[in-house]
Amino acid sequence: MPMVMADQHRSVSELLSNSKFDVNYACGSVECLVLLLKKGANPNYQDISGCTPLHLAARNGQKKCMSRLLEYSADVNICNNEGLTAIHWLAVNGRTELLHDLVQHVTNVDVEDAMGQTALHVACQNGHKTTVQCLLDSGADINRPNVSGATPLYFACSHGQRDTAQILLMRGAKYLPDKNGVTPLDLCVQGGYGETCEVLIQHHPRLFQTIIQMTQNEDLRENMLRQVLEHLSQQNENQYLKILTSLAEVATTNGHKLLSLSSNYEAQMKSLLRIVRIFCHVFRLGPSTPSNGNDMGYNGNKTPRSQVFKPLELLWHSLDEWLALISAELMNNKRNTSNFTSILLKQKGPDQYESTPAHIFNVAPSEKTRTLSSDVVESKVYEVGSTQEAYGDCQDVISVTANRLSAVIQAFYMCCSCQMPQGMTSPRFIEFVCKHDNVLKCFVNRCYFFENPFKDRCEWFYEHLHSGQPDSDMVHRPVNENDILLVHRDSIFRSSCEVVSKANCAKLKQGIAVRFHGEEGMGQGVVREWFDILSNEIVNPDYALFTQSADGIPVNYQDVASIDPEYGKNLQWILDNDISDLGLELTFSVETDVFGAMEEVPLKPGGASVLVTQENKAEYVQLVTELRMTRAIQPQINAFLQGFHMFIPPSLIQLFDEYELELLLSGMPEIDVSDWMKNTEYTSGYEKDDPVIKWFWEVVEELTQEERVLLLQFVTGSSRVPHGGFAHIMGGSGLQNFTIAAVPYTPNLLPTSSTCINMLKLPEYPNKETLKDRLLVALHCGSYGYTMA
Repeated sequence: MPMVMADQHRSVSELLSNSKFDVNYACGSVECLVLLLKKGANPNYQDISGCTPLHLAARNGQKKCMSRLLEYSADVNICNNEGLTAIHWLAVNGRTELLHDLVQHVTNVDVEDAMGQTALHVACQNGHKTTVQCLLDSGADINRPNVSGATPLYFACSHGQRDTAQILLMRGAKYLPDKNGVTPLDLCVQGGYGETCEVLIQHHPRLFQTIIQMTQNEDLRENMLRQVLEHLSQQNENQYLKILTSLAEVATTNGHKLLSLSSNYEAQMKSLLRIVRIFCHVFRLGPSTPSNGNDMGYNGNKTPRSQVFKPLELLWHSLDEWLALISAELMNNKRNTSNFTSILLKQKGPDQYESTPAHIFNVAPSEKTRTLSSDVVESKVYEVGSTQEAYGDCQDVISVTANRLSAVIQAFYMCCSCQMPQGMTSPRFIEFVCKHDNVLKCFVNRCYFFENPFKDRCEWFYEHLHSGQPDSDMVHRPVNENDILLVHRDSIFRSSCEVVSKANCAKLKQGIAVRFHGEEGMGQGVVREWFDILSNEIVNPDYALFTQSADGIPVNYQDVASIDPEYGKNLQWILDNDISDLGLELTFSVETDVFGAMEEVPLKPGGASVLVTQENKAEYVQLVTELRMTRAIQPQINAFLQGFHMFIPPSLIQLFDEYELELLLSGMPEIDVSDWMKNTEYTSGYEKDDPVIKWFWEVVEELTQEERVLLLQFVTGSSRVPHGGFAHIMGGSGLQNFTIAAVPYTPNLLPTSSTCINMLKLPEYPNKETLKDRLLVALHCGSYGYTMA
C-alpha cells in the first residue's frame, strides 16, 4: 500500500505478479489503478465508511482515475454510509470539469444523502457557481427541500453565497422557509451577509421592510444587523435616506409603546435603544460628517439628511410633555420627592392607555400644565398580563415613569450626539437638560437608572467586542493557506506560541483557523479543541508562566499563604501582636528573590529608612503582600495585560467581577444531563422517543462526569458548557444545538461526529449494550484528532 501511494507502479506490478496480495484497496495514481483493475480489482468495492474508489477519485479530483473507473463499469450511483455519491464529492469541492463528465452516467442528480441533501444543496452551500449551473442544466430540482425543509437558496443564503443566490433567483428559485419557519433572509441577517441580502431585496422588494422590522428582534445579533444595513445604505443616497427614515419611524413607534404604562418595560426599552444604536451607526456612514447640530434640522435646516430625524420629533415631543407635566406637579405641590404621592392613576383597561401624559392622567390637553392634585382618585391596582403594578399605596408618578422616561432620554441623547464631532456635546441636548433640570435631578437623586443583569452585560460585551469587525466565521469564508495555524499535537504549547507570535494580529481578531500537523480536519471544532488542550497545557508549572493562588482580586496578606504558608503566618503574627518593644528593626524595604537573584526592594520611596512601627505595621503588611503577589512580577503582568487588551479592551472587561469573568471564560463547571437532553435535536430519521435515543441517554446518565466531558469534547470539540447551558452552544454558523443523526448500522461501526455543527452520528445499534460499548471505545480512543471519512 505505501508503494501504491508513492506512485511506484512498477514495484506494485512486481508484487502482484509474484504474490497473492488482495487487490481490493484504494489507490493513489492512475498507473497503479490500471494495474489493480487488470488484476481483477472490484471498481465498486466499498471500505468501512462505504466509499468506493470512484468516491475517492471524485473527492481528490483525479480525472484520469475517474475515467478509468468508468471504463471498468464503476457504479456512479453508489452511496457511502452517509448517503454521499460521487457527485456529492464533486459538488463539495466544486470540480465542475469532472462533474460534466460524470453527470452523463448519473440517472438521478438529486440523490439525497443521510441528511436529505442533494449535490445541488452542497454546491450552493459552498458557493461553487459553475457547479450549481452544471447541476441545474442537468435537471437538478432548484426548489428541492432537505429533511429540515431547507432549499438550495436557503443553503446559499446560510453561507452568504451572493453569486450563487443570484443564479438561483434568476432561474426561478422560490423564497421558502424551512420547517422551523427560518427564511433565507433570516440566515443572511444572522450571518451579516449584506451583499446576499441586497440580492434578495432586488428580487423581492418587500423584504426591505422585513429587515427594518428585524431591528426589534433581540434574538438577532446587533452587529450582524449593522453589517447588513451598512452595506445596503452605501449603495446610493436614496437607499441611505430610506433606511434611516424607516429606522426612525420604527424607533418612534417603539418609543411611544415604551411610554405607555401598559407595555412591557424591559422588552420595549431594549428594543428602542437597540434601534436607536443601529440608526446612529448607519447615520454616521453618510456622505459627509456634520460639524455641528444644524444638519439634523433642529435649527430649521431642511437638508435631505435632516429629514430622516423628522419621525423622531414626535417622540421627543411626547418626552417633553411628560417632563413638563412632572415638573409642574413638583412646583405646585412643593413637596419632597420621597413623599410625592398625590399623582395617582385612574383604573383603565389595557387598550385605553396612551403614551402621552394627558391621556394617562385623564387631563384635558388644554390643562396639561395644571396641578394634578385636584384629579386624585381612588387608588387602584392595574393588572397587565400576569404582573400587577400597584399605582396607588404611596406609589408616585416618578416611581411609575422614571425608568421609561430615562430610556427615552438616553435615546434622545444618542440621536443628538450622533451628528456631533467626537467628544462634543450637542447644543440641543444641553438646552434640553437646562429646560428640565429639576426633574432630571429628581431622577438622579432617586437612582432610577438601569440595572444590568449578568446576561444583559454578556450580550452587550459580545456585541461591542465584535462591532466593526468583519464576519469571523472561518468555516464559511475562504481561508488563505498562509493564515492557518499549523500546530503539533505533541508540542502544542511551543508550536502554538511560535505560530501565534508570527501571525497577523488583525487577522487573528477576525477569526482563527487551526490544523494539527498530520491531520486533515479544519474548522470551528478543531479551533475549540485547540483552545481546550492549550488552556490546560499553558498552566503547566514546568513553563513557570503562572503561579496558582487563591483568586484574582485585590490581594491581602492572607493571599500570601496560598504560595508561601510560612511567610503568611509571619505576616499574621505581626498584625496580631504589639511589635513596639520587640526590636525587630524592620524597615519598608525587603530582600526578595527576583528570578533566582536576591535583591533589596523598597516597598515605597525611601522605604529603607522608614522603620516599621505599631502604628504603620498594617501598611507594611499590605505593601509586602502587594510586592510578593504582584509587584515582583509586574513586568510579566504588564506584558500579559498588553496582549490581552489587544483583543479585549479594558472598558469591556470591567463590566464583570472576578466570579462573572470566570463564568464568562470557562462556562458551566458541570454537565447537566437534563439540560443536555432538553436542548438536543434529532435528524436523519431519529426521534426523541426512538429506542436508540432512549438507550443513548440512559448510557449518558451512567457515564462518569469525566466520560461526559469526553463525550462533549468528542462531538463539539470543547469540554465546557457555555454560560447559560446547552442552549448557548455555538457552532460554525452561530448558535447550534447538540444534534444526533441516524447512521445505518454495520457490525463494529463506531459513532462519529461533525464538530463544526455539534453533530453526533450515532449508528442504529441493535441494543443498549452494543451502543455503550461502541460509544466508550469512540470516546476513549477518538475524543481528540480529526480525519476525513
